[in-house]
Amino acid sequence: MNTTPSKTTTPSTTTPPAGTTDPAEGSADAVTEEATAQDSLVKDPAPKDTTGTPSDAADSGTVSDDLAGQSDDDDDDDDALEPDPFDEARHGVGAGAAAVVSAALGVVALTGAWTGRVAAERETLIGQIQTSGGGSAAQQISEIYGDAWHTTALVNGVFAVLALLVGVFVLVRPAFGAPSERPQPTWVRAVALAGVALGVLGVLISAGMYFDLFVSLPTAGVPAGG
Repeated sequence: MNTTPSKTTTPSTTTPPAGTTDPAEGSADAVTEEATAQDSLVKDPAPKDTTGTPSDAADSGTVSDDLAGQSDDDDDDDDALEPDPFDEARHGVGAGAAAVVSAALGVVALTGAWTGRVAAERETLIGQIQTSGGGSAAQQISEIYGDAWHTTALVNGVFAVLALLVGVFVLVRPAFGAPSERPQPTWVRAVALAGVALGVLGVLISAGMYFDLFVSLPTAGVPAGG
């Protein structure tokens, strides 16, 4: 019977040579590095190749602002080039009013005015006063009827001359003074021409009435002798 105590072996705890790596430590380091890499991937994902990056968004916002500014400038230029409707409405207002006045004066010269009627009645009254003390028939016709007729023709002639002058002024106004960028409206010239035509016609009729060219004054017949 062997009574010698059995020897027990102790695992070797020797330190590995320098320059070598413990497999356990290497695996632990590898696991640690892999976990770190995964954390970095989760926290800082790689940028996607899209057009929605913050820098691209900022660039697109700047470009849109520039385009908006250019469009505003273009709109301002278009507004400056396009005529203002209010300016168009104001253009030719004075000339149009003068043309209408010319035509109205021409109509008054042809139809007569209350001023001519009042003047004629005054001349009639004066003639009646002058012939109240006695006078021949020819004198009464001349003082009572002839003077009133001539006064009416004179007043109508004054209105006709005014219509003619105003219409001619409207027509020749663009040739004088500062040149205008826009021509005179057509309706203004048309109304002014109508005023000139009525003025000329009124002057001719008034002259014929004043000088008894159309009709002569009535004459008193010679009374039959007895």
